[in-house]
Amino acid sequence: MMNDYNSMPAAAHHLEVEGREKLTVSGVENVERFDETGIVMSTTAGVLVVTGEDLHIGKLSLDGGELHVDGRIDSISYEEPLQGKGGLLHRLFG
Repeated sequence: MMNDYNSMPAAAHHLEVEGREKLTVSGVENVERFDETGIVMSTTAGVLVVTGEDLHIGKLSLDGGELHVDGRIDSISYEEPLQGKGGLLHRLFG
C-alpha cells in the first residue's frame, strides 16, 4: 500500500485487543487528542477513535508507528472524513 506523501509503502496497520483492558495499535502516524475517556489518532488506515474510562497511553513510538493503551476500552471505531459539523470527533470533543 502506498501513501500519498512519498513513494515509501505505508506501515502495516494492526489492532490487538486483550480483553477490554489493553490495546496495541500499529501503523500510527500521529496522536491528535487524548484524555482518560478518549484517544484520537491518525493511522495508515484512517482516523481511529478509542473511547473508554481511565485510558492511558503506556507506550508511544511514532518512529515505529506503535501505540499501547491501558484502561477500560468501550469502543474502537474509524472516523469517516468530516463533511461538515457534527462528526464523531465534534460530538466527542467539540
